[in-house]
Amino acid sequence: MTIEVLKSKIHRVTVTGAELDYIGSIAIDRTLMDAANIVVGEKVQVVNVNNGERLETYVIEGVKNAGEITLNGPAARRVQKGDIIIIISYASMSIDKAKDFCPKLIFPDTATNSLV
Repeated sequence: MTIEVLKSKIHRVTVTGAELDYIGSIAIDRTLMDAANIVVGEKVQVVNVNNGERLETYVIEGVKNAGEITLNGPAARRVQKGDIIIIISYASMSIDKAKDFCPKLIFPDTATNSLV
């Protein structure tokens, strides 16, 4: 048996853009992706602190050290530029492995979306 557990979390970053006319996804600054151990194409849950919306999408790479957090496609209707969000990824693993697993949690500066 496997269970879903928290793998990574980028806690409280500021949305820098919302592009409705795009195929879909969330663009995340490459530096934040690397720090949180999130890869291109990975499924993530996005939680909007401002309005309580939750959505799932996949990750595309944003410009390194630019602080970019852009929601694209239909997800752009659920956020506004300036909203604070939490980005969460999960992993499936056995219960025994989950007991020893340590998720990667990062807490960027919300003013710049950079690591402090």
